[in-house]
Amino acid sequence: MSASLATRRALAALLAAGTLLGAAALPAAADDHRRDQRGRHSALVIGDVQYDSPNRDRSNRALNREWVEIKNTGRSSVNLRGYTLTDQQGNRYRFPDFRLDGRSAVKVHTGQGRDTRHDLYQDRSRQVWNDRDTATLRDNRGNVVDTESWGRRGHQHRG
Repeated sequence: MSASLATRRALAALLAAGTLLGAAALPAAADDHRRDQRGRHSALVIGDVQYDSPNRDRSNRALNREWVEIKNTGRSSVNLRGYTLTDQQGNRYRFPDFRLDGRSAVKVHTGQGRDTRHDLYQDRSRQVWNDRDTATLRDNRGNVVDTESWGRRGHQHRG
Protein backbone atom coordinates (compact mmCIF):
# COMPACT_ATOMS: atom_id res chain seq x y z
CA MET A 1 0.00 0.00 0.00
CA SER A 2 2.87 2.37 0.59
CA ALA A 3 3.88 2.09 -3.08
CA SER A 4 0.35 3.03 -4.07
CA LEU A 5 0.40 6.00 -1.68
CA ALA A 6 3.76 7.12 -3.05
CA THR A 7 2.43 6.81 -6.62
CA ARG A 8 -0.66 8.85 -5.76
CA ARG A 9 1.49 11.56 -4.10
CA ALA A 10 3.82 11.71 -7.10
CA LEU A 11 0.86 11.91 -9.48
CA ALA A 12 -0.75 14.66 -7.36
CA ALA A 13 2.52 16.63 -7.35
CA LEU A 14 2.82 16.23 -11.13
CA LEU A 15 -0.76 17.43 -11.67
CA ALA A 16 -0.22 20.39 -9.34
CA ALA A 17 2.94 21.37 -11.22
CA GLY A 18 1.09 21.12 -14.53
CA THR A 19 -1.72 23.30 -13.21
CA LEU A 20 0.77 25.92 -12.03
CA LEU A 21 2.52 25.94 -15.39
CA GLY A 22 -0.80 26.26 -17.20
CA ALA A 23 -1.90 29.12 -14.94
CA ALA A 24 1.41 30.90 -15.49
CA ALA A 25 0.97 30.63 -19.25
CA LEU A 26 -2.58 32.11 -19.20
CA PRO A 27 -1.65 35.74 -18.54
CA ALA A 28 0.81 35.68 -21.44
CA ALA A 29 -1.87 34.34 -23.77
CA ALA A 30 -4.38 36.92 -22.53
CA ASP A 31 -1.78 39.66 -22.97
CA ASP A 32 -1.13 38.52 -26.55
CA HIS A 33 -4.87 38.70 -27.23
CA ARG A 34 -5.04 42.27 -25.89
CA ARG A 35 -2.11 43.23 -28.11
CA ASP A 36 -3.91 41.73 -31.10
CA GLN A 37 -7.04 43.73 -30.23
CA ARG A 38 -5.05 46.96 -29.97
CA GLY A 39 -3.24 46.12 -33.18
CA ARG A 40 -6.53 45.92 -35.07
CA HIS A 41 -7.60 49.32 -33.76
CA SER A 42 -4.22 50.94 -34.27
CA ALA A 43 -4.55 50.69 -38.06
CA LEU A 44 -6.77 53.78 -37.80
CA VAL A 45 -4.98 56.93 -36.71
CA ILE A 46 -5.55 60.65 -36.75
CA GLY A 47 -3.19 62.11 -39.34
CA ASP A 48 -2.82 65.79 -40.19
CA VAL A 49 -5.05 68.44 -38.67
CA GLN A 50 -5.88 71.84 -40.16
CA TYR A 51 -7.56 73.90 -37.46
CA ASP A 52 -8.88 77.39 -36.79
CA SER A 53 -8.93 79.30 -40.08
CA PRO A 54 -6.79 82.36 -39.43
CA ASN A 55 -9.32 85.03 -40.40
CA ARG A 56 -12.39 83.67 -38.52
CA ASP A 57 -14.31 83.76 -41.79
CA ARG A 58 -17.57 81.82 -41.39
CA SER A 59 -18.05 81.13 -45.07
CA ASN A 60 -18.47 77.49 -46.10
CA ARG A 61 -15.19 77.73 -47.98
CA ALA A 62 -13.37 78.79 -44.80
CA LEU A 63 -15.11 76.08 -42.76
CA ASN A 64 -13.94 73.44 -45.24
CA ARG A 65 -10.34 74.60 -44.89
CA GLU A 66 -10.66 73.23 -41.35
CA TRP A 67 -10.34 69.42 -41.25
CA VAL A 68 -9.03 66.34 -39.47
CA GLU A 69 -7.50 63.52 -41.47
CA ILE A 70 -8.22 59.89 -40.56
CA LYS A 71 -5.69 57.39 -41.93
CA ASN A 72 -6.03 53.66 -42.35
CA THR A 73 -2.45 52.40 -42.10
CA GLY A 74 -3.51 48.76 -42.46
CA ARG A 75 -4.04 46.74 -45.63
CA SER A 76 -7.71 45.93 -45.07
CA SER A 77 -10.57 48.38 -45.50
CA VAL A 78 -12.52 49.46 -42.41
CA ASN A 79 -16.16 50.54 -42.25
CA LEU A 80 -16.29 53.67 -40.07
CA ARG A 81 -20.08 53.54 -39.60
CA GLY A 82 -20.83 54.61 -36.03
CA TYR A 83 -17.30 55.83 -35.30
CA THR A 84 -17.15 59.34 -33.84
CA LEU A 85 -14.73 62.25 -34.00
CA THR A 86 -14.97 64.71 -31.10
CA ASP A 87 -13.24 67.83 -29.83
CA GLN A 88 -12.66 69.03 -26.24
CA GLN A 89 -15.87 71.09 -26.24
CA GLY A 90 -18.02 68.04 -26.97
CA ASN A 91 -18.72 68.66 -30.66
CA ARG A 92 -19.25 65.25 -32.23
CA TYR A 93 -19.28 63.96 -35.78
CA ARG A 94 -20.70 60.47 -36.32
CA PHE A 95 -19.39 58.73 -39.42
CA PRO A 96 -21.94 57.47 -41.93
CA ASP A 97 -21.71 54.07 -43.61
CA PHE A 98 -18.25 54.82 -45.03
CA ARG A 99 -15.58 52.29 -46.01
CA LEU A 100 -12.00 53.58 -45.71
CA ASP A 101 -9.72 51.55 -47.95
CA GLY A 102 -6.47 50.14 -46.64
CA ARG A 103 -3.48 52.47 -46.78
CA SER A 104 -5.64 55.49 -47.55
CA ALA A 105 -7.03 58.56 -45.77
CA VAL A 106 -10.13 60.72 -45.57
CA LYS A 107 -10.37 64.37 -44.51
CA VAL A 108 -13.34 65.25 -42.32
CA HIS A 109 -14.16 68.89 -43.15
CA THR A 110 -16.15 71.13 -40.83
CA GLY A 111 -18.43 72.77 -43.44
CA GLN A 112 -20.84 71.50 -46.05
CA GLY A 113 -20.05 69.54 -49.19
CA ARG A 114 -20.59 66.32 -51.10
CA ASP A 115 -19.02 63.28 -49.43
CA THR A 116 -16.45 61.42 -51.57
CA ARG A 117 -13.91 58.65 -51.01
CA HIS A 118 -11.37 61.22 -49.78
CA ASP A 119 -13.52 63.96 -48.21
CA LEU A 120 -16.39 63.87 -45.69
CA TYR A 121 -18.32 66.90 -44.46
CA GLN A 122 -19.79 67.61 -41.00
CA ASP A 123 -22.29 70.16 -42.42
CA ARG A 124 -21.62 72.67 -39.63
CA SER A 125 -21.98 76.44 -39.77
CA ARG A 126 -19.32 77.19 -37.12
CA GLN A 127 -15.71 76.21 -36.66
CA VAL A 128 -14.97 73.23 -34.43
CA TRP A 129 -11.22 72.92 -34.10
CA ASN A 130 -9.52 75.60 -31.98
CA ASP A 131 -5.83 76.52 -31.84
CA ARG A 132 -5.67 74.49 -28.57
CA ASP A 133 -7.75 71.37 -28.91
CA THR A 134 -7.84 67.58 -28.96
CA ALA A 135 -9.39 65.39 -31.63
CA THR A 136 -10.55 61.99 -30.39
CA LEU A 137 -11.52 59.13 -32.68
CA ARG A 138 -13.73 56.46 -31.08
CA ASP A 139 -14.95 53.20 -32.57
CA ASN A 140 -18.63 52.25 -32.83
CA ARG A 141 -18.52 50.90 -29.24
CA GLY A 142 -17.14 54.13 -27.78
CA ASN A 143 -13.57 52.87 -27.31
CA VAL A 144 -10.85 55.45 -27.95
CA VAL A 145 -8.95 54.52 -31.11
CA ASP A 146 -6.65 57.55 -31.30
CA THR A 147 -6.26 61.13 -30.05
CA GLU A 148 -4.31 64.09 -31.33
CA SER A 149 -3.73 67.26 -29.27
CA TRP A 150 -2.24 70.56 -30.32
CA GLY A 151 -1.77 74.01 -28.86
CA ARG A 152 0.36 75.37 -26.06
CA ARG A 153 2.75 72.40 -26.04
CA GLY A 154 2.63 71.66 -29.76
CA HIS A 155 1.21 68.48 -31.27
CA GLN A 156 0.84 65.50 -28.97
CA HIS A 157 -0.23 62.19 -30.44
CA ARG A 158 -1.63 59.43 -28.24
CA GLY A 159 -2.72 56.27 -29.94
